[in-house]
Amino acid sequence: MKDDWLLDYRSNVTSQHGEDGMIAKIFEVIGTGSKWCVELGALNGTHDSNVWSLIKHEGWSGVLIEADPTYFKKLEAEYRENRGAHCVQAFVSFEGEQALDALFAATPIPKEFDLFSLDVDGNEYHLWDSLVEYRPRVMVVEFNPSIPNTVSFVQPRDMSVYQGASLAAFIELGKRKGYELVATNATNAFFVLKDLYPKFGIKNNSTDALRTDHSYETMLFQLYDGTLMIAGNKQLIWHGVPIDEQRLQVLPRHKRHYPARISPDQTVRSLKYFVRTLPIYPFVQKIRKSFF
Repeated sequence: MKDDWLLDYRSNVTSQHGEDGMIAKIFEVIGTGSKWCVELGALNGTHDSNVWSLIKHEGWSGVLIEADPTYFKKLEAEYRENRGAHCVQAFVSFEGEQALDALFAATPIPKEFDLFSLDVDGNEYHLWDSLVEYRPRVMVVEFNPSIPNTVSFVQPRDMSVYQGASLAAFIELGKRKGYELVATNATNAFFVLKDLYPKFGIKNNSTDALRTDHSYETMLFQLYDGTLMIAGNKQLIWHGVPIDEQRLQVLPRHKRHYPARISPDQTVRSLKYFVRTLPIYPFVQKIRKSFF
């Protein structure tokens, strides 16, 4: 059995990249417990939601957190008839009254609950790290898909910054908090508590084994003469702006050469050749002959 087998169960009800089907399969494997879920970054309740179908069709209860007032009104309207849905308008922070532990404490959610879907376009790493009193069995967290598997990157711990963190960084954090990676899709990583991990029969849950979609990555490489080139994704993903290779260059064109191949004699010969190609060279030669 291949290690990334959970990808075969991708399907969408309201999710974006097949999360609904993958989450359903994960709970088929481990079983449900409290049937409580959390979605942070709930938007209007349906757009790219990973928990809508659980609350609406599977009888789950949930805490749905959204900061934007316009989205929050739509979120409340969407779940008005669901007694198990607890909508919270909050701009979540890392400590104090707006910290996750404090917000959860104001709801009936148990300390150990089934699913936490975390997507705030930036500070997912620090928010998960700040969660101390509560322990979800499954974490679905958005990582920055433009960062290669080998790079461990974490943005500053600042709610005004929107950069994200790499999958490698989340794996390190997950292990520290007692979780193991079981799947990734285009933008989300799926973690389960360490004691549940053996149920999935995954022999290798490294980044290379469970993340093979590199379509969002931009690769930068160097040519012998100092020219910088890119391959893979050639535009800013979230802005739709093409990346101009010429604006990436460190050396101007006239300084790009292969240093190991250039001797002083070659430099002189190159300079003489350059002079002879100038349009004015024949005229200079005529003047020179007339005097000498």
